[in-house]
Amino acid sequence: MESTVKWRRNGVVKRLRQCVTVGYPISNEISTPLIKSLRSLIIITIIENCWNLVCSANPFDMMVQRWNKKRAHFPLIVFLFGLFILSSILYNERSIRQIHQNPDHDDGQRHQDSITSTTMKLPSRPNRVPEVLDRFTTCNSTVKYSGRKGWWADSKPGPDRRRGPSERCDVFSGKWAFDNTSYPLYNESHCPYMSDQLACHKHGRSDLGYQYWRWQPHYCNLKRWNVNEMWEKLRGKRLMFVGDSLNRGQWISMVCLLQSVIPADKRSMSPNAPLTIFRAEEYNATIEFLWAPLLVESNSDDPVNHRLDERIMRPDSVLKHASQWEHADILVFNTYLWWRQGPVKLLWSTEENRVCEELDGLGAMELAMEAWANWVATKADPLKKIFFVTMSPTHLWSREWKPGSEGNCYDEKTPIDDESYWGSGSDLPTMRMVEKVVGRLGSKVTVLNITQLSEYRKDGHPSIYRKFWEALGPKQLSNPASYSDCIHWCLPGVPDVWNELLFHFL
Repeated sequence: MESTVKWRRNGVVKRLRQCVTVGYPISNEISTPLIKSLRSLIIITIIENCWNLVCSANPFDMMVQRWNKKRAHFPLIVFLFGLFILSSILYNERSIRQIHQNPDHDDGQRHQDSITSTTMKLPSRPNRVPEVLDRFTTCNSTVKYSGRKGWWADSKPGPDRRRGPSERCDVFSGKWAFDNTSYPLYNESHCPYMSDQLACHKHGRSDLGYQYWRWQPHYCNLKRWNVNEMWEKLRGKRLMFVGDSLNRGQWISMVCLLQSVIPADKRSMSPNAPLTIFRAEEYNATIEFLWAPLLVESNSDDPVNHRLDERIMRPDSVLKHASQWEHADILVFNTYLWWRQGPVKLLWSTEENRVCEELDGLGAMELAMEAWANWVATKADPLKKIFFVTMSPTHLWSREWKPGSEGNCYDEKTPIDDESYWGSGSDLPTMRMVEKVVGRLGSKVTVLNITQLSEYRKDGHPSIYRKFWEALGPKQLSNPASYSDCIHWCLPGVPDVWNELLFHFL
């Protein structure tokens, strides 16, 4: 036994001395066998000592022999132990180098395998945060439209849109009936929140016939306005109108319709801002208006200073406005007239050098509608009630309802009787585009189709009976039709009926 142990120990020591004497590099190829040899030598030394302890007949002699052997072997053991530590370090360094050189190996490969099945193809987003557009934003250069589309362009149509409580009755098809008993629903002078742009009687209009017309659907009745019932529908909720000045007119109409039953000390109106809020404390409710004429972010988002030579918009982003409207419970959107003012410049969120693309109004509006629809489809709470108001018509050319004449809405006092009438101010291709985009949203959006019923009301515009922010010259004053407002609507008037339709569908 003793000779066998000595033979194995001598072999291991000889191998180690050979490595050191000859100068072998302690690479990975020999590091593993070297470590094994060192381990073997340590085990052999322990076994040898134990054997001597057991087999020795004289304990004193045994102790002396053990001490002598320790003295003889101590330097060798220290040398071997140090060599063992050095070899272990070199081995571990090589393993670390392998991991760095092949990072996908082992754990990296397992991580790659674990995410392969969940990888999704998402639309690219810019890594940087794009600058916010304002009225000082300009394009460094302008190129032709590239044909780029938004994320919603290829979506499939959803289920049929919400049509309201009665599928058998088309409340948008009908005629205007004179009713000076039930109308107007409020008095212009009794609404402290009335806009000077819409207060026609205050600014000189003496014929008040435009206030006495009621919308009558052909085969049913419109739900009759009830202010207390409307407030109950709004209790604890936020009703927000989002869009341009036509939608602001509808918002003012709603405030005037509702404010009379709220005590003066229980209601308030925030100052004019991009988001203006009317609060009713008793019902813990708000009626709000957000200025967003293009729905997407644009350089015209200032509610006061937005008369600019060129319109620039981000056709792929509603984030700025959505951060304001996303918490409302009932949303009423509109957009139209601002797209009728010539080409629009597109500044995509991914564009870093302010290179704009130019596109006609209809095409640009479709891109904006698709961005809005994408938000409705992917971000809107299913319990949120969302309405889209179709285009508000204009009456700029009297020859369309009175052939041979050369006026406009100025001095018009009665509605149009011809139910087939459709003026050039309401663009049919735009209507079809809106129908296509909103149709894809299915039941998520209810359409308030106010276009046809408003087409008949050539008498409902402010004309010259409004406040003008710039002084009128002698030439204009001598020709009232030249400065008549045939776009907006007097209040009380047509927008009140739009809100009756909203009440009907709520």
